[in-house]
This record gives sequence, structure tokens and C-alpha cells, in this order.
Amino acid sequence: MPHFVEALQQEAAEAIAQMQEAALRARHAHARAELMRHMLTTARKVKDKPKAEAVETVVREWMDAWNLGRSDWPHIAREMENFTEAFHDYVNDPSDAHDTRLRETCAALDKVLEQEGTSISDQMAFRSQCAHGWWEQVKPVPADLPGRKPRPSVPALESGKAFWEAGCAEFCR
Repeated sequence: MPHFVEALQQEAAEAIAQMQEAALRARHAHARAELMRHMLTTARKVKDKPKAEAVETVVREWMDAWNLGRSDWPHIAREMENFTEAFHDYVNDPSDAHDTRLRETCAALDKVLEQEGTSISDQMAFRSQCAHGWWEQVKPVPADLPGRKPRPSVPALESGKAFWEAGCAEFCR
């Protein structure tokens, strides 16, 4: 039987490992959910425009927010266009069929991002101007991130708050 101090150290190590796993899962789920919330909000703003114009507006906004040049990332832009078209259709007719299309285009966007070694949650956390500050506390932005730009809109962790309470910039709400 391990001695008291050794047992406490083991218990602490196991609890930290569980916390790390849970924090990474929460960051992944929350960043994805935030993109979907933003996409829905943005698509609603342009829902009455012609579809091509609405899609162009939203794709440009998101590619800019992610600091990705469309000409540098045409395969990602193409999937973002499909994804945005699905949101446009959904906001104009929130049916089960359009929800299914949203899920399919989200999976396709995930796949193309995965081929680049990234994900929706990493794009949101590492590039978006609408990132929540706590995401970087869970998984820091890589210093060698291609095209990394300063993001003054990402709020710093406020003293006296738990890391998961660091929200996004006010203009994103």
C-alpha cells in the first residue's frame, strides 16, 4: 500500500489528468458551438439578400476573422461557402432537411480543416477575433501558427475569475 504522501500525489495527478481532458473537451465543444452561434447570427443579418450576395458577405467576414486569405486557402473557402449556403437556407427555412445539410457541410468543413492539421475549434481559438480568452488558457496558441496576427479583441483573463469565465469580446455578443 502506498504511503499517505505518495497516495495523495497519485490522486492529484489523476485528478489533474481528468481536468485536462475535460477542459480540452469543453474548449473543443464550446469553440464549435460559438462558431455555429456566430454563423447563425451572421446569416440572419443577411437572410433577405440574394443567396450569392449573402454567402459572399458571410464567407468574407469569416475568412477575415480567421485571418485566412481566400486565394491562399481556396479549398477551405469552398467548404466555408457550402457551409454558409447551408446556414442561409436554414435561416430562411429552419427545417429538418436544412439542419441535416448544416451537419453535412460542417463535417465537410471539419474534414478539409483536418487535412490542414487544424479544426473548427482550433480556428476559432487560435485565429478568430471572437475567441473566448479561456480557450488559450486550456490550449495556448502555437507561437509558430502560420499567418498569426495579434488579436487585441480577445479578452485577457480577469483577476478573481475562473478561467472558463473569460468570455469573448463585447462586439461578438
